[in-house]
Amino acid sequence: MPLRSAGQFLCTGLLAAAMALPCLAQSTAPAAAQSTPATTMPSPDIAMSDRLQALYPSTHFGAVNPTPWPGVFEVVMGANIAYVDASGQYFLFGHLYDMKAQRDLTAEHKDTLARIDFNALPLSDAMKEVRGNGSRVLAIFSDPDCPYCRKLEADIRSLTDVTIYTFLMPLASLHPGAHAKAVSVWCAEDRIAAWHATLWRDETLPQADCQHPVDRNVALGERLGINGTPTLIAADGRVLPGAASKEQLEVWLARSTVSAQGAPQPEALPR
Repeated sequence: MPLRSAGQFLCTGLLAAAMALPCLAQSTAPAAAQSTPATTMPSPDIAMSDRLQALYPSTHFGAVNPTPWPGVFEVVMGANIAYVDASGQYFLFGHLYDMKAQRDLTAEHKDTLARIDFNALPLSDAMKEVRGNGSRVLAIFSDPDCPYCRKLEADIRSLTDVTIYTFLMPLASLHPGAHAKAVSVWCAEDRIAAWHATLWRDETLPQADCQHPVDRNVALGERLGINGTPTLIAADGRVLPGAASKEQLEVWLARSTVSAQGAPQPEALPR
């Protein structure tokens, strides 16, 4: 069965989160019929794209793709995915599942739409922790006062053979004291030990100050569209918001390993 979404375990800087769906302003005039030679008939997805744009000229549609469901097309509208019938009149917003294969087809495609270039991350601004052989790599944007970050750290405490880059990203609007704690962690002689003491054992660190990347990390998160903690980024750019369990994370990281080997990749961000 599909995994439970970790996104419900998320500290976010907004007082309320709402999915903004594009407005569909239907044209009052029918699309003009055009005579197209049989030899130049467009593919069904292109024809569907043209039909939608004619019906709803004020709405910007992205890619239109056929689905395994006969007569139903997938439509990308910004960060949202919808499903529409061949007439273009009926839209469905939700997830499409292949129950036989136990796959969430919508989540798989959303996953590819919301990728971040891992190689472009300023890893020198993150705390690096290598466990075991460090073969699996991920980045975590985390807040020292976020309860879901504590939950994540507790759940992945036994995660091995992984390299974790932790970007300290305090959400000051939610946790006023988090910025000072983040700076104290960064300025500690042993940053990883200080981080574990704070998140694992809820210890209070001596206040410290030094040159730090905390403000840059907050700005980086905003540029990347990250406004909730914890948010995880896999080496192949997939994004996982929320406090995933160790079991969820093992499966998620395994997909990253497969992608790195060149296999086809099936399957956010808050704010």
